Amino acid sequence: MTKTTLKIDGMMCGMCEAHICDTIRNSVPDAKKVKASHTKGEASFLTETVPREDVLKAMIDATGYTFVSMTSEPCEKKGWFHRT
Repeated sequence: MTKTTLKIDGMMCGMCEAHICDTIRNSVPDAKKVKASHTKGEASFLTETVPREDVLKAMIDATGYTFVSMTSEPCEKKGWFHRT
């Protein structure tokens, strides 16, 4: 799994967060655990492969918000009985 974090400017409230989450789900069909935070100015989600940055940028910019950056990193699944 890959965790992708997007930095986004322009989110002001919970409805903005919902709008960004819907946009991510529409542009990345296999996205899981999609969440956004207007206070942090970011959104994150999990996918099997690294999503295309140009597609995400175009979709987010089209909604009126400003795509700032994208980072992707490997993410391990952690179950109930995972030891650290």
